[in-house]
Amino acid sequence: MHGIRTIRCAYIFAIYIIKMPKISSVKGLLLGKSEGPATWASSMILVVVETSDGFVGYGEAVPTLRARPVIESINELSRAMVGRDALEIEANHLEWEKHDFYLHSSFESKTALSAFDIALWDILGKVYGAPVYRLFGGKVREDIEVYANGWYSNCKTPDDFAERAKEVVRMGYRAMKFDPFGPNYNSIDYGGIKRAADIVKAVRESVGDSVKLMIEHHGRFNLSSAMAVAEELAQYNPFFMEEPLHPQSLMGLREYRARVGLKVALGERVTTKEQALEYMSEGLVDYLQPDICNIGGFTEIKKVAAMADAYSVQLAPHNAFGPIQNAATIQFDATVPNFEIQESFYDFFPQWKRDLIYDATKVEGGRYRIPDKPGIGVVVNEKMIDQLKYEGQEEWNPQEPVWVVRGTWG
Repeated sequence: MHGIRTIRCAYIFAIYIIKMPKISSVKGLLLGKSEGPATWASSMILVVVETSDGFVGYGEAVPTLRARPVIESINELSRAMVGRDALEIEANHLEWEKHDFYLHSSFESKTALSAFDIALWDILGKVYGAPVYRLFGGKVREDIEVYANGWYSNCKTPDDFAERAKEVVRMGYRAMKFDPFGPNYNSIDYGGIKRAADIVKAVRESVGDSVKLMIEHHGRFNLSSAMAVAEELAQYNPFFMEEPLHPQSLMGLREYRARVGLKVALGERVTTKEQALEYMSEGLVDYLQPDICNIGGFTEIKKVAAMADAYSVQLAPHNAFGPIQNAATIQFDATVPNFEIQESFYDFFPQWKRDLIYDATKVEGGRYRIPDKPGIGVVVNEKMIDQLKYEGQEEWNPQEPVWVVRGTWG
């Protein structure tokens, strides 16, 4: 009898604990310094969710010339979420969908929701004392293969790219992505294609045939230019061509797929599972690249992964912003059967981004280990937050777009 009473009391206590966390605050904080491999990399938006019984969860939203509107979107979301149960994550999504009439077409609102969702899963893991990957059913792999990005800042010539690529391989990476197209936008002439081909050739020769090379187009070209680029670069065996055309150009993508035999990666700008479904259902993508900070956090990216699996599409998630996004993405990757490879800026982040999580997600031998700490698996250095907070707009460089790696536009 005593044993039954003990079990009943433990059960009641567990229910009490599980039901208690109510959201007491949701804050968006702009952090940063003017340093790093790219203009966008000089800042990050940290989202902090606190509960009435002392749990704190962390998420990350995307700034990229939208820092202040995103902060205001976080403030709007906070009005709807304070007082709600922090563990009712799907219900909280539905609540915000109900209120935000333009959520499906507002990047600012969707990245705010994504960051909030990541923070809630962080809290959920801390309540249960488990990493997020375990809450999703456990790992399907012991580590995560990554490819390097952000490594080629200030590279202009083929020799610049080749020498830096050798350094990346010496660091243990067996895959890397880069944009060889300089200041070309929308169209590219023969001279631009020849320059890009010389860069890719130099990198290929410097790293050998066994290293995977991904070609970043940044969604900048029209159809004829994208096809001309593909024809010239195919000889260097690219692993995939990322966003070879403007991503909204579905007609162009259809024609590209019909006429170009190279693998296509895209999806970082997808903000709904319906958009992802459109690309996959038409066979326009080989490697889907959803961004956990754009698509709706853990809750939505897991649904996208399941749809991709049904279409035999592999995942190579986009991951370019900061250490909270990076930590959350690793937790997600651990659970996905159709995962292929993970983008990583980690070694090329500004130092403060690594310090913010006590350098907890190091790349070792071109791979991530999967953290086992509760929630997203990392501890935030709270003392740094006040040191890094700033007001106003993000860094601006009129000489090159915010989306390129610094010093490569000229």
